[in-house]
Amino acid sequence: MLRFPDISPTILKLGMFEIRWYGLLYIVGFIIGYIFVKKNLAYKQIKLKKDEYESLLFNLMLGVIVGGRIGYVLFYNLSYYLHNPLQIFTVWQGGMSFHGGALGVIVFGLLFCKKHKINFYTLADPVMPLVAIGLFFGRIGNFINAELYGRVTSVPWGMIFPHSDGKPRHPSQIYEALLEGLLLFLITNFMFRKIKQPGFVFWAWIGLYGLFRFLVEFVREPDAHLGYVFGFMTTGQVLSSIMMITSLVVIGLLFRQKNETSNEE
Repeated sequence: MLRFPDISPTILKLGMFEIRWYGLLYIVGFIIGYIFVKKNLAYKQIKLKKDEYESLLFNLMLGVIVGGRIGYVLFYNLSYYLHNPLQIFTVWQGGMSFHGGALGVIVFGLLFCKKHKINFYTLADPVMPLVAIGLFFGRIGNFINAELYGRVTSVPWGMIFPHSDGKPRHPSQIYEALLEGLLLFLITNFMFRKIKQPGFVFWAWIGLYGLFRFLVEFVREPDAHLGYVFGFMTTGQVLSSIMMITSLVVIGLLFRQKNETSNEE
């Protein structure tokens, strides 16, 4: 059994204001995204003006925060927030849904592309690999917060998390950081440089995230107030299944469309 690191979730507290690792790590993710999305755009010779590029990233950031928070409220803890509506705005305390954040990024991204008359996939493909980096830092923040931990286990690397029942549990946040963050980035960034089909990287990212999240949910402790859907699946697995199925269907349609276009030529 490993010892849980003694790291305070709060870096600095001044009265009611506090800076937490969770929020700081998200900011680090956005900074890395700001630098490397520009490199991916340059690799595909996609040119955006400085103000357009900053507007794009601002829209994506809003999508993550607004969508992630709304998704968490709707999918995971609606009854609590109906009784405590002001708590919806305390994002720095944790409580974000990736599935909601993904929808938020897509919606805000579509609005940006419509406004600037740019094909959605032209920007989505180079952006998505870097989203995984943001996920990596977000899961590390979950680990420091000692939240979203795994189920009881006897594996040697099991940890006793603060405010839990004192039993060793899977550090599922680390599993997610490595799978949904680091590995997903490496795979989709490689695809981005090797596969020319527009939209493939975007939908492959969606499907692979769904797969990795679905697998981790087997060792991640489901929310006590939610339990299991259909008696055996978590809410995360249901949402991830939708992502995987949608990804496979759309990728199939993309390549079918490509083949039909090639035949016509």
